[in-house]
Amino acid sequence: MAREQLEDAAETLQDAADVAAEDAVRDRLETQSDQFATLAEADRGPDHGTLARHEHILTEIADDAGGDVASHVEDALESVRAFRETVEGV
Repeated sequence: MAREQLEDAAETLQDAADVAAEDAVRDRLETQSDQFATLAEADRGPDHGTLARHEHILTEIADDAGGDVASHVEDALESVRAFRETVEGV
């Protein structure tokens, strides 16, 4: 199964990290970006629970950071949600 949406999310989160003014926000975004890149390359795709946890974290980051960071994070969330629609289960 292609996981291009997760790769897109990873790239978009790196873009968000690049425009983040605060080090803590930048670090959190880079961590999320790395995790999505890993999920995109893993033998097995993530389940709904894993994706939901990431969505929660990203929403929290967007709410805290606002501005351009929030815009990039929202774009990443769209990619995550698009992928999640392809995941079987719940």
